[in-house]
Amino acid sequence: QVQLVESGGELVQPGGSLRLSCTVSGVNVGDYSIGWFRQAPGKERGGVSCITSSDGSTYYTDSVLGRFTATRDFAKNAVQLQMNSLKPEDTAVYYCAAVDAFCTWSWKDYEYWGQGTQVSVSS
Repeated sequence: QVQLVESGGELVQPGGSLRLSCTVSGVNVGDYSIGWFRQAPGKERGGVSCITSSDGSTYYTDSVLGRFTATRDFAKNAVQLQMNSLKPEDTAVYYCAAVDAFCTWSWKDYEYWGQGTQVSVSS
């Protein structure tokens, strides 16, 4: 059974940093493409980043490019999302999800989801 568990979300001031972790069980983290999505109140769930299963290439939505970095930790069977220079508009529930295919921005394509972790950016 594939399970994903997010952690690391909390309240942080604008300009601050956070590292989210998505711990995967049931499969090897390198066997699936792992995406990060976020959903703010009243808004649709949107893609933030994705790291491909094939070669670990990473992709980012324009609004986080240069600020967020996704990496795989094979020792922990996890994917981390390092978030720097956080802005109030980054406030959302962040989810990680797994798909047995190439990265896609459509959340409906993902087969497995974590429960989400709240990130709040406010002074």
